[in-house]
This record gives sequence, structure tokens and C-alpha cells, in this order.
Amino acid sequence: MTTNSKNPIAALQAAAAKLPDVTVGTACNQTSYKINNKAFIFVGPQGGRYKAMFKLNASIPQAQELAAAQPDAFEVGKLDWVSARFTGERPLPKKIWSKWLKESYQLTRGGGKASAKKVAAKKKSAKKTKIVKNTSKRTPRKSR
Repeated sequence: MTTNSKNPIAALQAAAAKLPDVTVGTACNQTSYKINNKAFIFVGPQGGRYKAMFKLNASIPQAQELAAAQPDAFEVGKLDWVSARFTGERPLPKKIWSKWLKESYQLTRGGGKASAKKVAAKKKSAKKTKIVKNTSKRTPRKSR
């Protein structure tokens, strides 16, 4: 890849590592950043380019617009994970990654809004829950 001075993920990795209570690990050849034992971003080289994956909610519409305009660079996946692919010559703009990094961290930490899919699933689950009324007949006790 490129040297650290031209490494387009160095600033992103440094910013992620500085967030409170973050642990750093590795998953599938990517560096993972976790809070509360849950990953909120994966970053690393991939096939001659770089890749960053963010867990998003409020920024999903922005990510969908970017994916429609640049499908080779952005992808909105299942469960609100967004992938960005970029190079040293065409890095992911700091304005985007810094916003998405904060959002991903907040969501995973528990300080963000629940995703629309999770809210809908909870509502659906609540509708399925029945309250069963006790209709059994009890025999009265005989008095002595």
C-alpha cells in the first residue's frame, strides 16, 4: 500500500482509537474498533484499495445517495452497515468519515437512536405477544 504520510485511513484510525472506552482488534484482515464489546467500525486495505465500514442510522439517506451515484465506492448493506471503498489518490473525504465515525460510535455505545428496522421489529414482536386471561374455574373450599 502507501506510506503512513499518504495512508488515507491513518487519520480515521487515530480518531477512532481516541474515542472513550474503545478497544482495537482485528476481524477479517480489517482493524476493528469496539465499544461495549461491539464493533462500530472496520477499517483496512482491501484488494488494492481501502475499505471502511460504519454502522449508521441518520446518515443512511446520505449513504444511499452516494451509493446510487458511486456504486463502486459506496454500498449500503443489511442492518445499516455502510461500506466505503477508496484509494490514497481518491480518499474518503474527512467531512464524511468524521460524521459517520461519530454516528457509528454513538449508535453502538447506546447513545444514538434505534434503527427504524429495530423499532419496527420491536413493534411487530409486541403485537404478537398475547396476554392470556386466566379462565380456569376454581372450586371453592368447603368451610368446616
